[in-house]
Amino acid sequence: MTKIAIVGAGITGLTSAYFIKKQYPNVDVTIYEAKDVPGGKIKTAYRDGYVIELGPESYLGRKTIMTDVAKDIGIADEDIVTNQTGQSYIYANDRLYPIPGGAILGVPTDIKPFMTTQLISMKGKLRALKDLTLKPIDMPEGDMSVGHFFRERLGDELLENLIEPLLSGIYGTNIDELSLMSTFPNFKALEEEHGSIIKGMQQVRKARLQKEDYNQSDAQGQFKQFRRGLYDFIVHLEAWLKKHDVTIRYNTKVEDLKSTQKGYHVVLADGSEQFFDGVIVATPHQVFRQWFKTDPVFDYFSKLEASSVATIVFAFDDKNIENVHNGTGFVIARTSNTDITACTWTSMKWPHTTPEGKVLIRAYIGKQGDNIVNEQTDENLVKIARRDLEQMMTFKGEPEFTIVNKMPFASPQYHVGHIDEIKRIQQHVYDNYQHLQITGAPFEAVGLPDCISQAHKAVENLMTRIL
Repeated sequence: MTKIAIVGAGITGLTSAYFIKKQYPNVDVTIYEAKDVPGGKIKTAYRDGYVIELGPESYLGRKTIMTDVAKDIGIADEDIVTNQTGQSYIYANDRLYPIPGGAILGVPTDIKPFMTTQLISMKGKLRALKDLTLKPIDMPEGDMSVGHFFRERLGDELLENLIEPLLSGIYGTNIDELSLMSTFPNFKALEEEHGSIIKGMQQVRKARLQKEDYNQSDAQGQFKQFRRGLYDFIVHLEAWLKKHDVTIRYNTKVEDLKSTQKGYHVVLADGSEQFFDGVIVATPHQVFRQWFKTDPVFDYFSKLEASSVATIVFAFDDKNIENVHNGTGFVIARTSNTDITACTWTSMKWPHTTPEGKVLIRAYIGKQGDNIVNEQTDENLVKIARRDLEQMMTFKGEPEFTIVNKMPFASPQYHVGHIDEIKRIQQHVYDNYQHLQITGAPFEAVGLPDCISQAHKAVENLMTRIL
């Protein structure tokens, strides 16, 4: 019987096992996880009737692979929840501004609301509209920073006040270092095709509106969740895997991988070894890079930085907080004097998470280059977040409770050139490590559906080589 080991029980590792069992049910699969629970960064807390996400908040619904897997492992349609739409804001120049209607990831697609917003000066608006007449930007090195791309297309002001707060928060990277081709290659493709990023995104918006006309369920919001939180996906997935004879070994740290011509010996921390015909590694790069330190192709992972972030949750009785802004949350321009980078008014965006008469808020903290998450205590992070949030809303009393979830060195930094390095490493692995696949967030994407897609690809690449 073919035996496969999967190292890491985050969403990438778990779904790798799922795809193996779906396509190759007779393959023996063992998952090794150093911690005592599965799920990786996905953490949901249940307290006093609240459903509280401490890691990722949701996933992009149009990337349907996660919804498809969720339904297949037993999550009912009625337990897949779409976010409530509402006004989102940008905090810049010491105040909250509504994000202009029609903006997609900060790119204006509806000129009228863009021209009337107070977030951008008239000079900045006119500079942005030059995009309609500019030629596509040359990219001789095959990549450029997201910041460089949008500064050239739309100008500094629009980038810094609108686009940067929306995009950099996804990856936790300085936008002037963030790789365009690793994160948003579709922007460059649209610019090339339409001669303008505004024109290109207008076509994207038109296509989305047409889809909503045919499928009204998509008109509610673009993000999805589960009624019992994202961890419910992990619970169902773990149960499905066990039902299909997948072995999951928790509190079991993998110390090394020893290669042979026929497969790998997985070496555990207690010194024991077990042979497998193939291995899928789905851990942070800080874990697996030590196993390949004699291969210089993997040196890139010693240079790949990762930023630390934290989620700070506040639960209030609604009489103890005053928020005059009716919306789902805000992101913060990096020119602002705050330590937090964004805030979600969770009880407005996801009403199912919060008991009636209560308010749930999630603040995010941690920027590339600062070490506040690792240096400050949980108590101090709560004080810092509340101090910043008092610039946007009024607290009349103390929260019922707060929760801090630190994620040290959790967000890989996709700097310019990242995708070329990753493609080189992936080809090297394919050519020289027949019985191995390495995948997950350090490679191509950090969104939950993207990690599942990478798991599917890793399974295909490995199984076609060893069977």
